Amino acid sequence: MTANAFYPIGQSGVPWSDKEKQQWFNQTVRSRSYLQQVVTELTALSDDFTLTKYGELTINPTLYPLYALTSSNWDNSKPIMLVTGGVHGYETSGVHGAIAFLKEQAKHYQGQCNIAVLPCISPWGYEHILRWNPYAVDPNRSFVENSISEEAAKAMQFVASLEGEIALHIDLHETTNSDESEFRPALAARDGEDYVAGTIPDGFYLVGDSDNKQVTFQTAIIEEVKKVTHIAPADENGEIIGSKQEGEGIINYAVKSLGLCAGMTNAPYTTTTEVYPDSEKATAEECNKAQVCAVTAAIDYILA
Repeated sequence: MTANAFYPIGQSGVPWSDKEKQQWFNQTVRSRSYLQQVVTELTALSDDFTLTKYGELTINPTLYPLYALTSSNWDNSKPIMLVTGGVHGYETSGVHGAIAFLKEQAKHYQGQCNIAVLPCISPWGYEHILRWNPYAVDPNRSFVENSISEEAAKAMQFVASLEGEIALHIDLHETTNSDESEFRPALAARDGEDYVAGTIPDGFYLVGDSDNKQVTFQTAIIEEVKKVTHIAPADENGEIIGSKQEGEGIINYAVKSLGLCAGMTNAPYTTTTEVYPDSEKATAEECNKAQVCAVTAAIDYILA
């Protein structure tokens, strides 16, 4: 057997065993602090929202408590607007966009709906700037029954405990250059497959549910986000990351069957945001603003 030509761990055509997964884990680097950069922000919001610790990661419970913030004036008769971020820990604006929404906009919806925000579902991934959890599992393919990702399982358990009807679930993500330089090659190596290079869309786009497209809803979000940042164009095949564009900046996945976070509820309105932080046309602040804009546009559409 030969070594992978495209990734330094594993053998060509052979899925990883526990040995390779441990080798991958051993080369991960803790690069930032979840407690300092995220938890302190959430604690500061506890006067305005109910801060709930819904679990912790067993790899280090002290470093990785899991938190949600919910409306302090929760009303079971009002619709629930669910916002999730940091399912992929390396997608920074998903985390800080969710926090910015809580700081800047959530209070405007007081009395109209219930807000529930899980800002950083994968804190180990956040600290190590990685897509996977410590066991080389992608949380965003793990929102399924009997999930092997404790990040996904504990988030699902908390969301299931919310009282009332969930009207919206918006999941905040990024598509980065490292998707092609690191994460897709690692995925191919882990699964014993050949790596086929793709392209990264330059701009914001949405991933809807192919079984519940809600085109008008998705379009309303795009129209508002346009005011903040540029929308990703389709490629020469009319596709964005290999999927047919079905409206400006809109593609669709079968979110439930793929185990994606956006499919974990039966909310009638669901979407996944994707911003491109490596664009020469966007800043980190602009990416955060695009996430906030997407959340507010989604809620405004439903309340209207």
